[in-house]
Amino acid sequence: MQISSVNDVKIYNLSHGKSLPEWLSDRKKRQLQKKDVDIQRRIELLQDFEMPTVCTSIKVSRDGQFILAAGTYKPRIRCYDTYQLSLKFERCLDSEVVAFDILSDDYSKLVFLHCDRYVEFHSQHGHYYKTRIPKFGRDFSYHYPSCDLYFVGTSSEVFRLNLEQGRFLSSLQTDAVENNVCDINPVHHLFATGTSEGRVECWDPRVRSRVGMLDCALSSITEGTEVESLPSVTALKFNGSLNMAVGTSTGQVLLYDLRSNQPLLVKDHFYNLPIKSLSFHNQLDLVVSADSKIIKMWNKDNGKVFSSIQPQTNINDVCMYPNSGMLFTANEDPKMNTFYIPALGPAPRWCSFLDNLTEELEESPESTVYDDYKFVTRKDLENLGLSHLVGSSLLRAYMHGFFMDIRLYHKVKSMANPFAYEEYRKDKIRQKIDESRAQRVQVKKLPKVNKELALKLMEEGDDEAEVASRKKKGKALPSILGDDRFKMMFENPDYQVDEQSEEFRLLNPIVSKVGQKRKKKLRLLAQQAAANHQAAEDEEEPEGRASSDEESSDDDKSWVEEVREQRRLLRQEDRERRQQERKEADRNTVLLEREQNGGERTSNTKKPGQPQFYQIKAGEEFRSFNDIARKQKLQKASLEDRLKLEEHSGTSNMADTAVGSKQLTFTLKKSEQQRKQQQAEHDHHEERKKLRRSAGHLSSGRGRGWGGGRGRGRGRGRY
Repeated sequence: MQISSVNDVKIYNLSHGKSLPEWLSDRKKRQLQKKDVDIQRRIELLQDFEMPTVCTSIKVSRDGQFILAAGTYKPRIRCYDTYQLSLKFERCLDSEVVAFDILSDDYSKLVFLHCDRYVEFHSQHGHYYKTRIPKFGRDFSYHYPSCDLYFVGTSSEVFRLNLEQGRFLSSLQTDAVENNVCDINPVHHLFATGTSEGRVECWDPRVRSRVGMLDCALSSITEGTEVESLPSVTALKFNGSLNMAVGTSTGQVLLYDLRSNQPLLVKDHFYNLPIKSLSFHNQLDLVVSADSKIIKMWNKDNGKVFSSIQPQTNINDVCMYPNSGMLFTANEDPKMNTFYIPALGPAPRWCSFLDNLTEELEESPESTVYDDYKFVTRKDLENLGLSHLVGSSLLRAYMHGFFMDIRLYHKVKSMANPFAYEEYRKDKIRQKIDESRAQRVQVKKLPKVNKELALKLMEEGDDEAEVASRKKKGKALPSILGDDRFKMMFENPDYQVDEQSEEFRLLNPIVSKVGQKRKKKLRLLAQQAAANHQAAEDEEEPEGRASSDEESSDDDKSWVEEVREQRRLLRQEDRERRQQERKEADRNTVLLEREQNGGERTSNTKKPGQPQFYQIKAGEEFRSFNDIARKQKLQKASLEDRLKLEEHSGTSNMADTAVGSKQLTFTLKKSEQQRKQQQAEHDHHEERKKLRRSAGHLSSGRGRGWGGGRGRGRGRGRY
């Protein structure tokens, strides 16, 4: 809750404070309410009194029990029950709501005017009927005696829809191009519409004819008023039978008596913004007018400002709860604001506890700034010797420290440190000495990490500063050592440059040569700058100057040679490292063999019945002692015999390959179909063998081609 005072009128913003998100669980909300002070001080009159994005309009039913609000996105209408202090229902709509009205005393009959020309009727259970008007609508009013709805919009006509007959009636033809707002007098039912030309036309519904016209645009211009365009009527409200308030698009409010064509009073908001809402407070003879920035309450007789409210977000609509000092605002914000002004009237019956709350706050005002207290931390208390006061009434815990009385603080401070002025004087003297020392030669302090790099950067920075100082307009570039972005490179040991790494050794010749070239260039620039200051300047080129190109070419060749040398050294070190590893492996093997030989010698001394031990080399599989003899036989056999033996056993041995010594064992398994096919072929061959007839009796002992075959008989012609 936020309390403000304008013109000595207390205004309580009951919706001020943090809003908890909907997706939080009840347990999490309770924990936040215990910890957060702002949430504890928040007053939530109506539960979930907000919209997803924006609230466009808000109204209160005539019985005062229900509060209805229209908003977006998605377009929806929400109804709140004040007796239950919670949301009663929510209905989503097809399009955004331009205006809506409550036809009954409660929420059972609602009318919505949409932005797509549709007019939607809702009953107690929900959607009832939808129809469409010929032009886009901006506002409408309900005439209770005839059950007619009057729609105004982007047309010169005023459309009439009779709810008793369920049909459109003949329209009212106005002289305006467009009509913005309309209203019906609650006493004599005079219909008035505000036009975009700044006029107000009054019609009598009984005879359907115009009875009067007011030119508000000309009357709204007073002395000192700056107008950029023609003021149009944006708000209209009747009060009683004779009074009427008109709001313009330039921020003026005009009060009229229907018996006169001149305004009784013109009130300017001085914001040059259209008036959004107008309402009357008859108990105090006040007019409540609102634009998108401010809500002003002023006297309708003399225009004196009573009070004003300026929310943090833009205002879309204002609704006053009847016969009370409470008002609601629809804003360009998810939260709908609730303001309570005790000077306007008492709190509504459903939140009567607000009167007691505001009375207690007025009786015991609490200052938000602790002028009579001093904030101290635990360290300050230890320095003052007041740690034993923690938990007593003299210290009030707050955040990471305590509040204590300022008089007690000064008294203890003077007793604990009587030489405060002497310390202050010493500090000032120390500052003066430090300033004088800054002008002396300072010793360079190297960082703990990357000392060589820091020293190199310091030397380069000194050379650049010397060259820049010799130039007239030269400025030295900032050093990396003084840049906070590279601070961790000289503080964190993880950034230590490894000079023994391969990358550093390959790049170091190039970097060093570049640094040497840079130093030479800076030295030459310094010499040139020094020579320019001399009075007598030689025109001839100095001796040895022509050899600079040759030196640069030699430098280019030298760093290439250094890189090659470093590569050769790296390869040599790699070979030496591999040889060392191989020697270590051989040494380990020799030690193992010595241990084995020692075991065999000891075994020979033992009894012949004792077992002997053998070493299994890497990549070999131990099956039995006879396996060694079998392997020796296989080595003597031919390749064909070895392949046949491996094919017969179904194994394939691979030893000492690129992926290591592996052994792959597999057995070909035939499918059921293959076995059936092989069996069928075997049966077929057996059957053919049984049916085959022998031709041995046709052959002779002379061999092929000499017997009594058919070929010889045909060829020789013996028959």
